[in-house]
Amino acid sequence: MKIILAAMFVAAFLAGAAAAQDVSCAVDTTNKRLAGAAASSYMKKCAAAATTKCEADAVGKKLAGAAKAAFNRKCVKDAVGK
Repeated sequence: MKIILAAMFVAAFLAGAAAAQDVSCAVDTTNKRLAGAAASSYMKKCAAAATTKCEADAVGKKLAGAAKAAFNRKCVKDAVGK
């Protein structure tokens, strides 16, 4: 019984940690308490990484044309948090 409870606790902890990784750039900037030039630099770097990831996701989903553009726009907006 104790093993089952321990396994459930570990599974719940890992699920929470995985959900916490999907934080937008804006929230991450606030959490890291960045301000001024550091925040601006971090946001540019994060937006570039988001753009690259979203492009790869669009290719993986075999999107093209307007669907790809709309997907990329929404994906980057969600990732950056603006």
